[in-house]
Amino acid sequence: MADSKSTKNTTRTPKAHEVLDFERPIHELEGKIAELEALSSDTNLKLGGEITPLKHRLNRLVQEVFRAISPWQQVQVARAAGRPLCEDFVEGMCDELVELHGDRNFRDDPAMMTAIARIGSHRVMVVAHRKGRDTREKIKAHFGCAHPEGYRKALRKMKLAEKFGLPIVALINTPGAYPGIGAEERGQGWAIAENMQAMFALKVPIVSIVVGEGGSGGALGIGVADRVLMMEHAYYSVISPEGCAAILWGDAKRAPDAAKALRLCSKDLLSFGVVDAVLEEPVGAAHRAPAAAVQELKRVIIEQLDQLGRVPMAELLDMRFKKFRAMGTLFADAAAVR
Repeated sequence: MADSKSTKNTTRTPKAHEVLDFERPIHELEGKIAELEALSSDTNLKLGGEITPLKHRLNRLVQEVFRAISPWQQVQVARAAGRPLCEDFVEGMCDELVELHGDRNFRDDPAMMTAIARIGSHRVMVVAHRKGRDTREKIKAHFGCAHPEGYRKALRKMKLAEKFGLPIVALINTPGAYPGIGAEERGQGWAIAENMQAMFALKVPIVSIVVGEGGSGGALGIGVADRVLMMEHAYYSVISPEGCAAILWGDAKRAPDAAKALRLCSKDLLSFGVVDAVLEEPVGAAHRAPAAAVQELKRVIIEQLDQLGRVPMAELLDMRFKKFRAMGTLFADAAAVR
């Protein structure tokens, strides 16, 4: 990952109302540095002797704070204001982009973005959850919760990618598939299951990255891949901590307890073999340096596509199946279960 020197000019300081509780010491120190820099600029006072130690202290503080966050705090970071959304990654990574619409069955789902694009030297099919940047966009995109037509659109475009030999890049950022009655009536569960089954057989390389929230089947609907990557402060879980807490204890306020029990953090999922690699985030977290995060993800995707492009297709499909088949624990005999 790019170090603090290469990203300092792109660091984003969250606004006061965007600062998470555990980030307040960082925000306060950044405020002091900004005041001294403004004073130095306005008065021509040479305050480098005071500012430089504070910046070193800030760098240490950022590392200490984000290294020690709890699972619940990691969920908050994954949802943080200013964190790059899938649409930010797509716009920042792709040198060319032509968005494709519709499932040719019901409608176009704005919560699922599909596009033919170029990332570096690679022509790819991008499939990504879209959350929306402002209130109007968020409502239109159902806050990133795709309907069955969104998953059918994704599958149709992934099959198109297979037809033309385009690798697939899937960006995951959703609290889960849309849970409404209409979505269920139109086959939400079936659409997700059909995507998962089909992705195992697609004869093109697939790279999937959890960049923020990775919620349940909504994430898995585009999450079967040869390389499943996860950003450091993203989360990937069968259910949201609030939903888990409401079911287990009847109290969504116990979400921090649920987050700990769910083992949804990147380091846990890497140890379980659910993800293949964890991508370190710049300057503590991606919402503090979104531009640097976008460029780092672009570099990683190009690297992964280069590697996968050298693997024979029959071997790639076999490895893809075995990768997911090996997840979880199976008991060899009934006695072990008892």
